[in-house]
Amino acid sequence: VELRDSYRKNILPHLVEFDPDIIFISAGFDAHKRDTMNFGYVGMVEEDYEWITHKLCDIVDKHCNGRLVSSLEGGYNLEALAASVAVHVKVLMERSK
Repeated sequence: VELRDSYRKNILPHLVEFDPDIIFISAGFDAHKRDTMNFGYVGMVEEDYEWITHKLCDIVDKHCNGRLVSSLEGGYNLEALAASVAVHVKVLMERSK
């Protein structure tokens, strides 16, 4: 809840205000709660990655004429990485139809 509230209040409004022409997603999944790289500090789960991907796609649809690039950056727990990438790509595929 805190993470999503932070995005709603502090990040997404500034991104909308910036009015980008394209969005590049540095799709790093090492913030997952099962990833030891961040010692579980961030604590994201697949549903969080899905949610933020939807939010970014909403901005892309309204401001970027559909222009979005997503590049895999990290994730060190392979099970958490696979599940997180799967939901991220699923949202991207659904939005591109």
